[in-house]
Amino acid sequence: RGLRAARTRPRPCSSLSPRRERNRRRDRTTAPGAAWSTVRTHTMAGKQKISYFYDPDVGNFYYGQGHPMKPHRVRMTHNLLLHYGIYKEMELFRPALASAEDMTQFHSDEYVEFLRLITPDNQHEHMRQLKRFNCAEDCPVFDGLFNFCQIYTGGSVGGAVRLNHKQTDTVVNWAGGLHHAKKNEASGFCYINDIVLAILELLKAHQRVLYIDIDIHHGDGVEEAFYTTDRVMTVSFHKFGEYFPGTGHLQDVGQHKGKYYSVNVPLKDGIDDESYNLLFKPIMAKVMEMYAPDAVVFQSGADSLTGDRLGCFNLSIRGHAECLKYMTTFQVPLLVLGGGGYTIRNVARCWTYETGCLLGHELEDKMPTNDYSEYFGPTHTLQIQPSNMENQNTPEYLEGVRNRILENQNTPE
Repeated sequence: RGLRAARTRPRPCSSLSPRRERNRRRDRTTAPGAAWSTVRTHTMAGKQKISYFYDPDVGNFYYGQGHPMKPHRVRMTHNLLLHYGIYKEMELFRPALASAEDMTQFHSDEYVEFLRLITPDNQHEHMRQLKRFNCAEDCPVFDGLFNFCQIYTGGSVGGAVRLNHKQTDTVVNWAGGLHHAKKNEASGFCYINDIVLAILELLKAHQRVLYIDIDIHHGDGVEEAFYTTDRVMTVSFHKFGEYFPGTGHLQDVGQHKGKYYSVNVPLKDGIDDESYNLLFKPIMAKVMEMYAPDAVVFQSGADSLTGDRLGCFNLSIRGHAECLKYMTTFQVPLLVLGGGGYTIRNVARCWTYETGCLLGHELEDKMPTNDYSEYFGPTHTLQIQPSNMENQNTPEYLEGVRNRILENQNTPE
């Protein structure tokens, strides 16, 4: 079942447009079985219709001192979208909160109940469960944890519902994309796997769904969930070799009915725009030709950018965005999600630029004054310069990876 809007009353969103609070609830509607509430509608005659999900509370959640995952980056992104003015060209939604029952469409009942009840104040009483469900240093218990999961999951599943109902062409939920969460445990800063839940929703109305992951970390939670089916193809481009989560080998291609429907593109340190696109475009062209998906889910993790706090790639924002732009050329229903990204000023830059790309805009490099301008100094530009780090991905290595994957794509019947 999709999320039920009737369970959660539509809530006003007070930060969807600057200085226009009083107009915020114009055209707000709910629909039976929908996972969303309309906050403000902008029509785009002759253009792709884009639905944008955002909850102003998402930036309040805090993993803890020193933790690299900062939900505040989503608020920074949203504020840039406002000040560039491109929010006016999208339909804006505040997601309905995902319920525990919605989450158990993939996750175990026991794990979801644990997330619902655990708090910083009572966690010392549940040490065995903390260990069992992997809620430790990487995945701490923090204030509002379950509400955080409800928000980012509600956006992704709510977006899938809109795509199912053919109410939009593209959905954006930068708060989503938490690809490491497993059926029965947290992993890699991720608690509920909103991507898996969104894909399960899409499968109600689409025979084949393609998942693409350009986060620097392997999309292990999503791949594992669909490893034995041919109804979902997963394609992950990631750093491989002594790097979290340690999975995603070139030879991991799926099992049983899912054999050759998992694609892993293992990369080395320092990959740049040119090398990345030499792999991405031919691989995705072949996947689109052979698999012909009815819908695409795109995880746009920004930790693959140059200078990321936890990353080791050397992509520019334009190079990163080129992957998303390429996928829009196929004109297939598209769900775009966030993911990793730990140098948060660059995450906000990247997701703002990519939102502009989805709308057909090349945003001006000089950033408008915004609420977080101090983060973007001294340059105050949208684009960032790659470093001079060595690209360890030799032409020979890249060719070998590309050829092996293209051969595999010719194998499924």
